[in-house]
Amino acid sequence: MGKVVGIDLGTTNSVVAVMEGGKPIVIANSEGMRTTPSVVGFNKDGELVVGQLARRQSVLNPENTFYGVKRFMGRQYAELQPESKRVPYTIKRDELGNIKIRCPKLKKEFAPEEVSAMILRKLAEEAERYLGEEITGAVITVPAYFNDSQRQATRDAGRIAGLDVLRIINEPTAAALAYGLDQRRPQTIMVFDLGGGTFDVSVLDIGEGVFEVRSTSGDTQLGGNDFDRRIVDWLAEEFLKQEDIDLRKSDRQALQRLTEAAEKAKIELSKLSVTEINLPFITADENGPKHIEMKLNRAKFEELCGDLVSRLRRPLKRAISDAGLGPMDIDEVVLVGGSTRIPMVQELVRSYIDLEPNQNVNPDEVVAIGAAIQSGIMTNEVKDILLLDVTPLSLGLEAIGGLMNKLLPRNTTIPVRRSDVYSTGENNQTVVEIHVLQGEREMANGNKSLGRFKLTGIPPAPRGVPQIQVSFDIDANGILQVTARDKTTGREQGITVSGASTLSDSEINRMISEAEKFAEEDRARRERVEKRNRAKALTDQAQRKLKEVTLDFGSQFASYYRRRIDVLCEEILKSLEQDDERTLDRSEADLQDTLYELNREVRLQYDNDEDDTFLGAVRKTFLGDDDDYVTDDYSYDPRQTDYYGASSRDPYRNPPGRSGNLSTGYNDYDNGYGAGAGGYRDEPNRFNNSGWDDGYDQRGRQSRRSDRGYNDYDDSSRDLGDRNRRPGYNDPYSNPDAPSFSPPRREPPRNSRLGRDDYPPQDRYSGRNPSRNPPPENDWDDDDDEWF
Repeated sequence: MGKVVGIDLGTTNSVVAVMEGGKPIVIANSEGMRTTPSVVGFNKDGELVVGQLARRQSVLNPENTFYGVKRFMGRQYAELQPESKRVPYTIKRDELGNIKIRCPKLKKEFAPEEVSAMILRKLAEEAERYLGEEITGAVITVPAYFNDSQRQATRDAGRIAGLDVLRIINEPTAAALAYGLDQRRPQTIMVFDLGGGTFDVSVLDIGEGVFEVRSTSGDTQLGGNDFDRRIVDWLAEEFLKQEDIDLRKSDRQALQRLTEAAEKAKIELSKLSVTEINLPFITADENGPKHIEMKLNRAKFEELCGDLVSRLRRPLKRAISDAGLGPMDIDEVVLVGGSTRIPMVQELVRSYIDLEPNQNVNPDEVVAIGAAIQSGIMTNEVKDILLLDVTPLSLGLEAIGGLMNKLLPRNTTIPVRRSDVYSTGENNQTVVEIHVLQGEREMANGNKSLGRFKLTGIPPAPRGVPQIQVSFDIDANGILQVTARDKTTGREQGITVSGASTLSDSEINRMISEAEKFAEEDRARRERVEKRNRAKALTDQAQRKLKEVTLDFGSQFASYYRRRIDVLCEEILKSLEQDDERTLDRSEADLQDTLYELNREVRLQYDNDEDDTFLGAVRKTFLGDDDDYVTDDYSYDPRQTDYYGASSRDPYRNPPGRSGNLSTGYNDYDNGYGAGAGGYRDEPNRFNNSGWDDGYDQRGRQSRRSDRGYNDYDDSSRDLGDRNRRPGYNDPYSNPDAPSFSPPRREPPRNSRLGRDDYPPQDRYSGRNPSRNPPPENDWDDDDDEWF
């Protein structure tokens, strides 16, 4: 099994965290941000973009950019309020009454769970990139006041994203885990969670590794987006008075720009007392373009949002009352969610609890950190922690007369199992319908219907005689399972309330397969775009390199490569226009090879230029010339060394001005006066640096051997350029393959006295070179007391 992560699937922003080394770590996304906007979009090419990239296109492409989808999950279209429907994109009702989001670019409709699955997949991919291993499991947080349908929808979104949702945990509970992980003393805390789309408040007892939720309350349709909407309405009303144009209805782009400006103003008013809102060219009419330039102060903002603060007060009071506590019994208040930075929200908490809110935790990341801790608990990475959560809403059955009979009151600690006995309402009744409800209303029609099922086969009997036991079983995820059993016959029927989800199993399976297919198509499309961009960038790089080489070494040096590069660049551009993948791959590979060859030639040219510089001359002076280390084919021969393993030109073992390896009897013939065996101490070395006699010694006198046929030049000419060259000695004039950077080698003297036309081959193993080392004893000259 792969790694398990904790995910805070938020209305405005989402965060992913993981346990690493026993500590929860928040994972930054590819843009370098620790929070990812919960925005999904499809760009002009139909490519899926998630997060910051999707948010950037929201103004120019509002119909194909979806945000705030969390509010639509697990709900029917009829349950939506008019304010929730006022978004730049299109939401509609399907044939079953569920919510669908229309995407004009793809000509397709998405369920809210599908859009949330794209966000979850993005977070999982970021975690895989960070950890370097596959992510298969996740703990996902939901608002504490989510009903069972909304929790099931969140689980469905995780399944569509390819994740095994191990646990659904309430957001305030997760925040309490993150806050109380290092707390040792027992205390009662209140978590005040105001996010972008939902509001929750929970009261918990923590201490000695036990986290017990005592009560929870909230509002799933109240959040920071509602504060933004009040600013949008104010701006639109003022503009309507001035220009007689309603921006909320006339233009989707204008509405999106108003929404972004309102959010920015809300954030600025958390620190400033006044802010300016400037929206040039917000719209236009027959008189020309229209602009918005207004000032909004904090007092006006608080006036606009006064009723929203009042809505925050009711769940706050209810949570404390359900816990059986008073405001003075709260030891600490933990603020969670970005909207808790609003000053009047903090003042509400401060005035009611009479405590300064704790702001030591990051309100944007604390929920994801708590989810990661919960994942560590489930994988045994974190031990000695016990979490006891509660059910947020009451659960019961519909009774005779349309009443709701509550079997599990709200704030019941879960996991829990509870049962009760019911009977028939009519004589000889053989079928009983079980209608499961969730909510706080006394009448059944005022609560959320979670599902229906029928228990059949009941023996006919008078009314009230049959005994039917109905059991409610809630697991740690808050998922409900209901069973009904006839005590007389033992017949049993039950359901797991997954029917509360707006998606059926067949729809979920279809969405899972489509998500996998779409992910493959999206990956292939991304690779194709990256390959095209890479090929275009390679052509630009080649042209830049060609210009640099031309400026440094001249057009004659670059002319050969210019022709090849121009042809290949033209082929690449043409294949890009025609979408010819095969030609593109071949041309790209050829261009890379050509650039490699060009770079190699440039490096060789720089090396030659370095040898001609002052530093190169100094290096040659101290380290010697590399010509003595090359063989006849101009390659380095490591066996051209003396018997001690060092080269005969090693400046450290054979310093200039001295003879070579004296123990071998061979002279190195440097530019000084040699003192080797058989050498002359009173006159310069009779051989030049190359080891061949050129007819002159270093004092300008004619060589004594030049009249005996040992001179490699014609006796009738003293011109150094008038040499008798013979092919076969890598002469660059006779051998065009010889490297241009090496000097021409001189022809060895014809050794007529040895009875051979050509010089004997070099002994590779002894290191003897007849032009530089003495021949065997039987080759000594009889006329002179010297050897050659």
